[in-house]
Amino acid sequence: MSEEARVVEPTIFELSRPGRTSQAVGACDVPEKELAAVLPGVALRQDLPLPEVTEAEVTRHFVRLSRLNYAVDLGLYPLGSCTMKYNPKVNEEVASWAGFASIHPYLPDAACQGALQLMYELQRYLCEIGGMDACTLQPSAGAQGELTGMLMVRAYHREREEDHRRIVLVPDSAHGTNPASAAMVGYRVVTVLSDVSGGVDLDDLRGKLNGEVAALMITIPNTLGLFDENICEIARLVHEAGGLVYADGANMNAMLGRAKPGDLGCDVMHFNLHKTFSTPHGGGGPGAGPVAVKAPLAPYLPSPLIARRDASDGQAAYYRDFDRPQSIGRVRSFYGNFGILVRAYTYIRSLGAEGLRSVSENAVLNANYLLAQLRGAYDLPYARRCMHEFVLSGRRQKSQGVRTLDIAKRIIDYGFYPPTIYFPLIVEEALMVEPTETESKATLDAFADTMLSIAREAVDEPEVVREAPHNSPVGRLDEVRAARHPVLRDQG
Repeated sequence: MSEEARVVEPTIFELSRPGRTSQAVGACDVPEKELAAVLPGVALRQDLPLPEVTEAEVTRHFVRLSRLNYAVDLGLYPLGSCTMKYNPKVNEEVASWAGFASIHPYLPDAACQGALQLMYELQRYLCEIGGMDACTLQPSAGAQGELTGMLMVRAYHREREEDHRRIVLVPDSAHGTNPASAAMVGYRVVTVLSDVSGGVDLDDLRGKLNGEVAALMITIPNTLGLFDENICEIARLVHEAGGLVYADGANMNAMLGRAKPGDLGCDVMHFNLHKTFSTPHGGGGPGAGPVAVKAPLAPYLPSPLIARRDASDGQAAYYRDFDRPQSIGRVRSFYGNFGILVRAYTYIRSLGAEGLRSVSENAVLNANYLLAQLRGAYDLPYARRCMHEFVLSGRRQKSQGVRTLDIAKRIIDYGFYPPTIYFPLIVEEALMVEPTETESKATLDAFADTMLSIAREAVDEPEVVREAPHNSPVGRLDEVRAARHPVLRDQG
């Protein structure tokens, strides 16, 4: 099959026929003289090549396009490292309530007590879940949360006249945004290697700890889907060297109700509300990446925080606390993506402590169930129990002439969205799968059958896999040419 795109959906310009219209517009009843005064000639266009289509054709065109989309409401979205789980619709309903959806961020505190109470309580919930002491809701995404955390790390060391600490250690199994966030703050990033079990190599860590280290940024569990059994020892070593431990909490889906980064020795962490706490993920946002810290870092949190005081009439009063002289300042306009905060709050309150614990139980159970079915057909770089996700390798299939990219494209023919591929970078031909806790056993079995079928095809009919997808609206793209010569506008 050609590497060119196979587009079968006509554009609305191709549907256009002269004389077709969706409505009748009468002659202009504004005198030409008055019209010229309102719309000077320079603003008028004589030729406006819009498509000429009927209302029915317009409607059908966009409905057809919508049916070409894949979404988590249609099926499994096993994107490793992304936690693309089903979003309970009650979250959307609550976020749509007028008192939340229509509130203005410039309202005085007295006029938005309900919103402030929600944010205050969400701060406390996240602190409890993470084992931390204070929290900001401002950051709009996990990566901005990382940047916020590292700015606080820098402020902490400067306050102690230890600005010579210019190194941040990042394990090679961390999320890719970690080194970028540290570098943006001005730190020099040094990579820490993984050991044979997929955890941090303690000997390599010891050799790189010195008086210049400001922090270690570690993803828990890591991008291999593995919980580092030495995390407490890792934190102890970093603290002995005078550094801080930053926990990338994007994978909290695996630990809810089971383990708290603050109890494991971490000083600062971010949450991805659009992952762990089931608010819409994908499509460019919006997101939310609150940051929680231990008490020594609390003075540096972005301003304002949402605080509470007892009013004279005995009722609680919530307010925005700007009196924070050591704060790193704002990192986001207003007070964060409020609609996402409402969704996360609803999710936490709906589930409660036991419900959150069941989230992590089912996430880990689903991942290990799926791994058990696939580990014989694909290579498993680190053969131990996974957490909420796992990483397979397509090395065996590559030796048969089938790449991981081919496998991902073939999955589309079976009606599933492909998993993350070629990440993490430390695994050759990586296939990173996260089934999430919201998928049923039947769905997991169907996906496992798909993966097993493709493994057999790679042996018996490799050309079928190499030329996939076969029945999608768009065929195999020339991705190199697409990146170098993007089409950024309609060609009709």
